[in-house]
Amino acid sequence: MMGWLGWTLCSIGILVILIAAVGLVRLPDALSRQHAATKAGTLGVILFATGTALVIQDSAWTWRLLLIVLLLMLTLPLASYALSRAAAREMSGRNPKRSRPQP
Repeated sequence: MMGWLGWTLCSIGILVILIAAVGLVRLPDALSRQHAATKAGTLGVILFATGTALVIQDSAWTWRLLLIVLLLMLTLPLASYALSRAAAREMSGRNPKRSRPQP
C-alpha cells in the first residue's frame, strides 16, 4: 500500500515539475517565470521526496530527503524574492548599475 502511494506521489511530483518547466518556457515575463519555477518546482520536489521516502522506507534516506526539503523550503523563498526584486528594478528602469552615464 505504501509503495503505491509513494509511486503516485512521485508521479504527481514529476508532473508538477514538468508543468513548471513548461511555464518557464511559455510565460511572458520574468516575474511569472520565477513564480512558476519556485512555487511549482518546490511543490514538485516535496511531492517527489515524500513519495521516494514512502517507497524506500529507510530511516537514513528519509532523514536525508527531509533535510533536502527543509533546505529548499528555507532557500527558495529567498531566491525568489531576490529574483523578483531584480526583475522589478530592471522593468522599472531603476537599475542603479545602468543609471550612470555611458562614456
